[in-house]
Amino acid sequence: MKLEIGNFVVKDVAFGAKTGFANGIFTVNKEEALAEVMKDEHITSAELHIVKPGDEVRLVPVKDALEIRCRVSGAPGNHPGVTSDLRSAATGRVHTLSGASLLVVGKHWGSFQDGLIDMGGPFQRGTIYGFLKNIVLVADTDEEFERHEQQKKNHALRWAGMRLAEYLGKTLADLTPDSIDVYELDAVNRRDASVSDLPSVVYVMQPQTQMEAMGYNTLVYGWDGNHMLPTYMHPNEILGGAVVSGSFMPCSSKISTYEFQNNPTIKRLMKEHGKTLNFLGVIMSNLNVIMEQKVRSAIMVAQIANNLGADGAIVAEEGYGNPDVDYIQVIVELEKAGVKTVGISNECTGRDGKSQPLVALDPKADALVSTGNVSELVHLPPMKTVLGELDALQRDGLSGGWAGCVNPDGSCLLEDNAVFCADHPSGYSVKRCFEF
Repeated sequence: MKLEIGNFVVKDVAFGAKTGFANGIFTVNKEEALAEVMKDEHITSAELHIVKPGDEVRLVPVKDALEIRCRVSGAPGNHPGVTSDLRSAATGRVHTLSGASLLVVGKHWGSFQDGLIDMGGPFQRGTIYGFLKNIVLVADTDEEFERHEQQKKNHALRWAGMRLAEYLGKTLADLTPDSIDVYELDAVNRRDASVSDLPSVVYVMQPQTQMEAMGYNTLVYGWDGNHMLPTYMHPNEILGGAVVSGSFMPCSSKISTYEFQNNPTIKRLMKEHGKTLNFLGVIMSNLNVIMEQKVRSAIMVAQIANNLGADGAIVAEEGYGNPDVDYIQVIVELEKAGVKTVGISNECTGRDGKSQPLVALDPKADALVSTGNVSELVHLPPMKTVLGELDALQRDGLSGGWAGCVNPDGSCLLEDNAVFCADHPSGYSVKRCFEF
């Protein structure tokens, strides 16, 4: 299967008379773009802003991040089964705006899984979005049924973001990209000996799927991940838009839709394929609530990996706490099957860093990569501009925030938990550790 991703490197983003890309500048007609957003009767108000690295701007509550892209061939839309008819996302061509993203922000109301982004100041480094040129949709909805719920589906805002990203991306369809990345893997049993003799590696993804109520979980081709069993997927399907981020996880642990579309671990494994390793593909697993479900999924992951002939595995967990049991159980079952396994997750070691990092641990889980401590306290200075509503941090149950965490001058004291996608278990994390 062959997927081509055409990259248009953006030097600047601006508002103007006509939406389009030319000479490295992406221009957006604000009125026309907002008209596209307002086609959804559940969106009651909407604004568009542009923020760039170094701007003294704070965004909160951030719901999701998406790549501005369009389908040129293959699947009929950016997210088959969600925003378009179902078709494999693994083939064809996608055109993307490289170096930019679309951020979706609530105008007022936040929830447990929403977060904060600083575009400038000492914590600009807290997330990759502080270093991208971002078009920001700030909107409100009529979804009164969940207005004061700590857990929100955020359906209207998330779908508005997906539609807007595709609407803007369609202006790239007929243009010539600055570069084209080609992602292609032969069938596992049809590879040349020079490839198949290399160490064989599988990538196990554990997106957040723990909500038994529908509408909160990660979607795979539009199917709620809570209803899935572990399944084998071609890596191109993830890069091609088959997975949409959910709306249920502490925010620093979140894997945004942008990160599924650009998963750096997958891209690195594809780059190393045929050179240092034989990349077998992706096992799309899940995260469960009941212990029997956790064990079942772990056994199935190990069985798939073993039958593929995996020598090694990378397991990436979205979330922490209860999902740590699924994470460690999968690693244990893989190790028992003879598959050497490395895990990628964040940890919850308390504000002093002295607590047990994961809810579950096992001697077989002896190669774990930590992408951050969700409980680490972060002191943020005030910003000149806030897009959204800063009070959501202390009013609406955002993970990492609490009543009184926002000071009258706009400065904040919060946990890493509250910073949007800060721990990047997808592989984007830039955090480092000190050895004592």
